[in-house]
Amino acid sequence: MHDTHVNFDRYIASEKWIARLTLILGALAALPVARFYSTAWGAGILVGAILAWFNFRWLRQGLDALTTAATAQANLRNPQVPIGAYFKALFRYGLIALAVYVIFKYLNVPILSMILGLCALGAATMAVSVYEILHPLE
Repeated sequence: MHDTHVNFDRYIASEKWIARLTLILGALAALPVARFYSTAWGAGILVGAILAWFNFRWLRQGLDALTTAATAQANLRNPQVPIGAYFKALFRYGLIALAVYVIFKYLNVPILSMILGLCALGAATMAVSVYEILHPLE
């Protein structure tokens, strides 16, 4: 078995690009929608993209905590997952749902526009993935 060194810098850079592109794509979609269709719909797309960005950051923090705990317990027979990791996973979905509800209820922003804004994370992830495929490290 040979020892392979993994360069994590490329993965970290990809994560940063996904986070940036989520906000950029959300803003690029929100501006023309607000200008040519409805300000409320444009605001909803932007809010959804911002919530997707928060979701991505919280997901990354939760996975980093889980990875740290797993690495620290690598030699244990029954490793323990920190309760905080479960709480963060549930909390982020609950917080996003609460934010969408409050914005819909009190600011009259259409829910569908916020859901479309949440898709900015998926679009950013696909864009970075295609870039990584077309520009391999080798």
